[in-house]
Amino acid sequence: MTAKLSEKKSYPWIVVGLLWFVALLNYLDRQMLSTMKPAMVLDIPELAKAENFGLLMAIFLWVYALMSPVSGIIADRLNRKNMIVCSLFIWSGVTMTMGFATTFNQIYVLRAIMGFSEAFYIPAALSLIADYHQGNTRSFAIGIHTTGIYLGQALGGFGATISKQFSWHFTFHSVGLIGIVYSILLIFFIKEKKDYVFDTSQKLSIKKEFKQMFKSLGILFGNISFWVLLFYFSAPSLPGWAAKNWLPTLFSEKLHLDMALAGPIATVSIAMSSFAGVLFGGFISDRWVIQNLKGRIYTSAIGLGFTIPALFLLGKCSSIEAILVGGMLFGFGFGIFDTNNMPILCQFVSPRYRATGYGIMNFVGISAGAIITEFLGKAADNGGMEQVFVLLILVVVIAIVLQLVSLRPKTINMTEEIAYK
Repeated sequence: MTAKLSEKKSYPWIVVGLLWFVALLNYLDRQMLSTMKPAMVLDIPELAKAENFGLLMAIFLWVYALMSPVSGIIADRLNRKNMIVCSLFIWSGVTMTMGFATTFNQIYVLRAIMGFSEAFYIPAALSLIADYHQGNTRSFAIGIHTTGIYLGQALGGFGATISKQFSWHFTFHSVGLIGIVYSILLIFFIKEKKDYVFDTSQKLSIKKEFKQMFKSLGILFGNISFWVLLFYFSAPSLPGWAAKNWLPTLFSEKLHLDMALAGPIATVSIAMSSFAGVLFGGFISDRWVIQNLKGRIYTSAIGLGFTIPALFLLGKCSSIEAILVGGMLFGFGFGIFDTNNMPILCQFVSPRYRATGYGIMNFVGISAGAIITEFLGKAADNGGMEQVFVLLILVVVIAIVLQLVSLRPKTINMTEEIAYK
């Protein structure tokens, strides 16, 4: 079945479509918790404290961050299809199990396991899509995949609504089961594609495996542009993760709304505008890069520019109109930024090291997200969350300036031949 399907000219887009639903589940499963807090507090009282809830969100991010470089290294060397299927199966099983949890410690451990399993998806999926889409379809293909992430984030906002109608246990059970079934179906439709092959004729010793790993890391960290990309990726992650994990709470407190209503408003406003942003950013970027090799970089910088007024509106305004505009501006701009990260990486890093590179970028970006998530938990308890959103404007400005000044790509698609000329 896979062989016949992969022979079709449209198969690269079929791969994007198949992974789109995985991306949706990836964010739906992790995002539901941020809006189901009120329903879960009745059974798990420790969640009533914002600092504890911040710890719960942060443990996912810390484990996810620490495992991202490892998952990238593995994805560059092993079969990415198998990684994707196993990752989806495990995190879906964890989601289902969360519906049986009765204590804060159980939820805490399950969130850590979810962070571990989900870390193996994004580097593998994005590098696979990048290999199927070389040249002027890459940003748009990754943009379509990223819309699944934002739709999953938006649907996660309805976790509180569903749990109010049924129960939070039912919500976790049903979504987890869907993921388990889809992971099994995915086995028959996804095919690996690698234009490079590691030497596996002999079984490598652990010592040689480590040498290969450190060689990969040495090549990446010896590239000055990669250091710039690390900062450029991590700096916007501060406001990005702040919005993803705490915007429902900000909407609820500033607009005095029940979380069952504030959750969907917050997540839908930011996710749907992000949905538009990734498609717009991907479309523009793919055309601009043909005219100018810095086209993707300029597009990404414009996207981040939209988040500056957005953060001001979210932090300083209290009317529903201003906050909604802020959420939509932030989502649209962040979507443009998000869809161009892997395509920009592909201009500086050859296919052999892209999953590793993106895994490291995920590590620094999500570590930044974990820090801001914990910090905002404490700020929320002290009533200072709004000021933090405004202060994050400075971080975004520094990232934009550094990127525009420092990144000078030589090609649309870096290859081994170009890299070692």
